Amino acid sequence: MPACFSKNTTELEALLGISFLNRDILSEALTHKSFHHESHNKKSFYNERLEFLGDSVLGLIVAEHLFGLAPMLSEAQMSKLKSQIVKEAVLYEIALDLAVGDYLRLGKGEELSGGRHKKSLLADAVEALIGAVFLDAGYDAAKMTVLKLFEKKIWNALSKKDGVDYKSELQEFTQEFFGKLPLYNIVNEQGEEHEKVFTSEVYIDCDLLGTGRGRSKKESEKAAAKEALAKIKPAKNSS
Repeated sequence: MPACFSKNTTELEALLGISFLNRDILSEALTHKSFHHESHNKKSFYNERLEFLGDSVLGLIVAEHLFGLAPMLSEAQMSKLKSQIVKEAVLYEIALDLAVGDYLRLGKGEELSGGRHKKSLLADAVEALIGAVFLDAGYDAAKMTVLKLFEKKIWNALSKKDGVDYKSELQEFTQEFFGKLPLYNIVNEQGEEHEKVFTSEVYIDCDLLGTGRGRSKKESEKAAAKEALAKIKPAKNSS
């Protein structure tokens, strides 16, 4: 016999922030094709279609959120950030946080081969759950669920500046509008050797464009470049 749910889904629904009205959709999201193929009930569905839908819903929500959250980002930067936020490794981390593997319906062979712990299988299940929330409760509910689950991942990506090279962007911007390269100066170092904090300033000629602090010189320069872009981009766009 195929394996069934190993846990009641109440706790999972609480983590998702939704109580499903349509239990069949939740069941489908948690059903792997191996369970379906070993089942005598061929009228039941498995989660690949919901995974397809959830992938698109997730991408839209993250793209919309990045668009409103960080208006300074270019299309290329948002695209790179989005791909890093919704990649399989991140979905797998979300799956572990939700303990999705405990709720999956797997066929006997998949169960014996460790399917509850497979990265791709768990990542796909998270996308299927997002698709299920969307179908059961609509876009706003899906958005609330996604942002709840991915909030830390999004902020971590932005804080680490994944996909956002502020120094390169500032260099391109100043070359285009000023015909010059920015100049960085380390103006302060504080703290013990193992926990120093650096302060950098970035200039065009003698004009101070931005100041930034960081645990390394490179990090402080990136912060200075970010502040400079925040100041001069709106000014140039409005002129």
